[in-house]
Amino acid sequence: MIEELLPDSVVAVEVHGHDEPENAALYPEEAALVARAVPKRRREFTVVRACARRAMEKLGVPPQPVLPGERGAPRWPAGLTGSMTHCDGYCAAALVRAGDLASLGIDAEPHGPLPDGVLESVSLPGERVRLRELAAANPAVHWDRLLFSAKESVYKAWSPLTGEWLDFAEADIDILVTPGTPYGGTLRAELLVPGPLVGGERRGVLQGRWTVRDGLVATSVTVPYAGACGTAPRPR
Repeated sequence: MIEELLPDSVVAVEVHGHDEPENAALYPEEAALVARAVPKRRREFTVVRACARRAMEKLGVPPQPVLPGERGAPRWPAGLTGSMTHCDGYCAAALVRAGDLASLGIDAEPHGPLPDGVLESVSLPGERVRLRELAAANPAVHWDRLLFSAKESVYKAWSPLTGEWLDFAEADIDILVTPGTPYGGTLRAELLVPGPLVGGERRGVLQGRWTVRDGLVATSVTVPYAGACGTAPRPR
């Protein structure tokens, strides 16, 4: 699912359901981070790292620990950049060689409405107007949850480039539906603060993709280098 939202240069590995994949084990320094966590948290922490290590192998990089760095973002092996996500019954990791993309972010969420009051705290007035228009056209999609996921993907792509926090109100996201595909499309995030510098170029807009499938909402944001296209999907 996540793979279809990403360019061909990205390797994505995902696990559906609650079974642990083979060779899902933590390095000692990782295990120490979740030693006191509840079983659900430990399982998701373990499985998403198993996905990341499988992606490393596919890129020809020896598997190694994935530890949190600045603001909790994962620290990737030299020469790689990537993103991870997990929710109930789903884990995924996406990695790419740093020379192919400047940054990327992925997020998956259960396809259900946000809890009461959350939308108002994570969205801008203009975004809420557009969500109402989308809901009128297709009420089967929980657009509030999709917007939340998109904000998460934007932050995950932003953070490695800046090392700074990005507030929910600092990115204005427009969700676009692909004609003939009511459960998929693109994202456009206008940054309301100075965007990250990529190759000396200030990026004020980040682009991504989204899909709704199998009880999940999934989003991705990719930051290509100048002159490159980072959002082209794989053929289905």
